[in-house]
Amino acid sequence: MGNIVAIVGRPNVGKSTLFNRLTGSREAITDEQSGVTRDRHYGKVEWRGQEFSIIDTGGYITRSDDIFEEEIRKQVLLAIEEADVILFMVDVLSGITDPDEGITDILRRTDKKVIPVVNKVDANERQYDAAVFYKLGLGDYFTISSANGSGTGDLLDAILESFPSAAAAGEEEELPRITIVGRPNVGKSSLVNALTEEERNIVTPLAGTTRDTIDTLYNRYNHRFRLVDTAGLRKKGKVSEDIEFYSVMRAVRAVENSDVCLLMIDATQGMEAQDLNIFRLIQRNRKGVVILVNKWDLMEKDNHTVGQYETQIRERTAPFTDVPVVFISAVTRQRLQKALEAAMRVYRNRTRRIPTSQLNEVMLRAVENYRPPTVKGKNVTVKYVTQLPTLTPSFAFFCNLPQYIREPYKRYLENRLREHFDFSGVPLQLFFRSK
Repeated sequence: MGNIVAIVGRPNVGKSTLFNRLTGSREAITDEQSGVTRDRHYGKVEWRGQEFSIIDTGGYITRSDDIFEEEIRKQVLLAIEEADVILFMVDVLSGITDPDEGITDILRRTDKKVIPVVNKVDANERQYDAAVFYKLGLGDYFTISSANGSGTGDLLDAILESFPSAAAAGEEEELPRITIVGRPNVGKSSLVNALTEEERNIVTPLAGTTRDTIDTLYNRYNHRFRLVDTAGLRKKGKVSEDIEFYSVMRAVRAVENSDVCLLMIDATQGMEAQDLNIFRLIQRNRKGVVILVNKWDLMEKDNHTVGQYETQIRERTAPFTDVPVVFISAVTRQRLQKALEAAMRVYRNRTRRIPTSQLNEVMLRAVENYRPPTVKGKNVTVKYVTQLPTLTPSFAFFCNLPQYIREPYKRYLENRLREHFDFSGVPLQLFFRSK
């Protein structure tokens, strides 16, 4: 299961700077792309071999003073609901302010792990100034300087120690988790109803599921998995800037906790920017994906429609085009069985292991047929390939000059892998290492 850490705090205490430092990205400030992931505020952190997601809530505040306090409050509440660990950031230079106290009041009521982080402690005497934050009553704090990075190692250690243990998650986890994701109004609820409503007898709702995501045990037609519906992702009547933030955190949570995502798009609207953002989010989390084109019954069709439509989708998702696309109608129950079969096939692909001998036979021949381009007069030679013992398919190619393997060649090798072995719907990772 993916762990999520949220950074909360009033504006200008250095949340984005800490986010950039932990994710190792500089673009968090400059990349103005909007969409479901608002990339600049959602990132991955790897520390001591463990990976988790981090969300900087500060990026979602609307810039008007009168509703500042209210906005911060909403974000803190949302972070409490969705994150596993909350970093509460304060600034040693300004001491405890009214907004800090307001946030503290909310955080005191949660049973989630809260870690107070005192920023801008970059000189020794400021360590003493930080002691004032004990008054907040949130326990021990960490002093850091997000500008120069001091103290962040200890903070990361504390974050890893705070995650709920995998053992506590229970033995339910063995079943594949299939999650329905997509923009509002693409028909996610209708799909869940079509799959579950009329077969109440085979559906057992599971207790302890989070509010707004419905988690059902599906057991039918030889398929047995957990179906997670994120239909309640957006509350109607929320103001628009809020909506974006809500859908981000919930989409992130839903995607991270899944094995395969059924990404639903609306046939009448095509693959829009927001759909593509969710697709990239799935890809970045290395989850399996099946694209379901819903409301296909409403489309005017001629002989070519399916093919043309599929081509358009693949043009949008490129370079990751090896993804099953199923045309369905949740209302008329058209091809739902096919959608489930595609999801289970992708689940199997995601756990596929290729024997090393077979892998080398196929891939070294591919290298032989098209060698890596020479760089600065040097010949790059690939000697050996192996699949890594990771949860999702990753391959290591051992070669003499790994730094000279460029993107187009990586893509060539990935395409050969996909050609010979069924990895449809699964993002692959290729690593190049020296012997």
